[in-house]
Amino acid sequence: MDLLSIKDPSFLKNLSLKELEMLGRDIRHFLIEKLSKTGGHIGPNLGVVELTIALHKCFNSPQDKILWDVGHQSYVHKILTGRACQFDTLRTYKGLCGFPKMIESEHDVWETGHSSTSLSAAMGMAVARNLKREKSHIIPVIGDGALTGGMALEALNHIGHEKERMIVILNDNEMSIAPNVGAIHNVLGRLRTAGKYNKVKDELEILLKKIPAVGNQLAGTAERIKDSLKYMLVPGMFFEELGFTYLGPVNGHSYEDLFDNINYAKKYDGPVLLHVVTKKGKGYRPAENDRIGTWHGTGPYKTETGDFLKSASDGPAWSSLVSETVRKMAREDERVVAITPAMPVGSKLEGFAKEFPDRMFDVGIAEQHAATFAAGLATQKMKPFLAIYSTFLQRAYDQVVHDICRPNLNVFIGIDRAGLVGADGETHQGVFDIAFLRSLPNIVLMMPKDENEGQHLVYTALKYDDGPIALRYPRGNGLGVPMDEKLREIPIGTWEVLKDGKDAAILTFGSTISMALEAASELEKHGTSVKVVNCRFLKPLDLPMLTSLLENEIPILTIEEAVLQGGFGSFILETANELGFGGVPIDRLGIPDKFIEHGNVSELLEEIDLTTEAVIEKVKYLASQKEKRA
Repeated sequence: MDLLSIKDPSFLKNLSLKELEMLGRDIRHFLIEKLSKTGGHIGPNLGVVELTIALHKCFNSPQDKILWDVGHQSYVHKILTGRACQFDTLRTYKGLCGFPKMIESEHDVWETGHSSTSLSAAMGMAVARNLKREKSHIIPVIGDGALTGGMALEALNHIGHEKERMIVILNDNEMSIAPNVGAIHNVLGRLRTAGKYNKVKDELEILLKKIPAVGNQLAGTAERIKDSLKYMLVPGMFFEELGFTYLGPVNGHSYEDLFDNINYAKKYDGPVLLHVVTKKGKGYRPAENDRIGTWHGTGPYKTETGDFLKSASDGPAWSSLVSETVRKMAREDERVVAITPAMPVGSKLEGFAKEFPDRMFDVGIAEQHAATFAAGLATQKMKPFLAIYSTFLQRAYDQVVHDICRPNLNVFIGIDRAGLVGADGETHQGVFDIAFLRSLPNIVLMMPKDENEGQHLVYTALKYDDGPIALRYPRGNGLGVPMDEKLREIPIGTWEVLKDGKDAAILTFGSTISMALEAASELEKHGTSVKVVNCRFLKPLDLPMLTSLLENEIPILTIEEAVLQGGFGSFILETANELGFGGVPIDRLGIPDKFIEHGNVSELLEEIDLTTEAVIEKVKYLASQKEKRA
């Protein structure tokens, strides 16, 4: 089938089973070929081909609302809703988004990038449908990994209590980004092996009705028998106890099974959970054989072999640099433990887990629990390292405030993917953490200029005993600088002058230091002397150095790959005003007050005017203001 000609899913209604199977093969081939060039979430999408086709055949989108939890398994949905022709631009600047996007299509009824949100949104849509007296179906699709998220369990509890009519599709592929962990995962494992409870209970009712004279009477009281039967056939009956009718497990790659069970679910007036078992990466051997999450989301690769096409880089991956330094220190201090919310591979903690299996904890997709778990460890004088992406730390904000910072507990938070991350787009850009952390009492916030300074700041963090401390580090690799063999502590709250100058000063940190140095070098050629300061401690500030700049009325430009509102530059302005130097010219460069979409990081920086040229123009203006004041 010509996938590029698809406009909407209505064509599926008239396709035969054989034609559907051919369509599924065409979609898998299309995805494998296209994603080999753009990269993307290939494993999750190859696993939901039949499920997505079945949903769009059995329901009428967008009148019926299909919600994709997390959203990285929505590529097949995008193809069936008329966007195959845009797949050459997937996750590129101004191109097709890798997640559901309302402005892209009326069929994208919910936007997701973080897991465990679909059930709460579906409940809202179901209540709205009822209040408006509409008849549509609400169909959230949630993965087994996302079901461990506390928000999903809160929603299950509410939906089951209200008996709201909806069909929850549990897409169970036995792993999310990494193999799933926890008691719920074990419950699903038992359900997979328990067989089809509903088919057996229906056959029992038919059998009872066939008994002469007493059959109907027995059938009328069969609910009690069936209740006993379900406990015998399906261990725990977790979902039924929550108020759902449980159907499954269903083979998620069999159209017959999917159609039978979806149509069966549509007959119920209350909440139904349809347990669909799929294989992540199905149809592409390298992705099928992946058991650690490598093929969850990838860059470009060779379709023939599955070999990844990696760009050359001189330095180590930042995640690896940090986790391996923590591992090195764990050999010397048995109090050091590592925690990750379902990201052991992304956070490069496999080595730590192998060497210290009793001190490594993957808590699943449960960021709030991870933060308070770390706090609990800290109360017992342990040294917890919480490795968490900046975008996912947002989900644990209250726990950082209430459980870590308020009691001043010694938790080391590794804020991975800090700054712009590129192709995953606005739901994943790590640009808010400075603004939401630096206002919190007790916390120390750091970001290194390179990987050598990074290893020293990890050492500093694990030697620090006076409260919470956080280290930001970007996605990607370091600069390839020489590495010191001996680790050392860097005094808390100290900055470093990288280049001296007298006409203006640039205060910056992390990935934007190179931009500042390049601008300063260019300005030097034209007679403007610029001091460049590595502000590796974002909180506390280096007050002696900042005060010296202000006392000498040196104009200041701050640069941050983070939001300006409430960020580092705002902190400098506030402090200057509090110290009585409100008249010194200070300007800021950073992320403006908007969400930054997907694309190459350099393209995104250009779009928001966070460039060397912009730095040069800002400094020129600031220096001219100094001359006028003189």
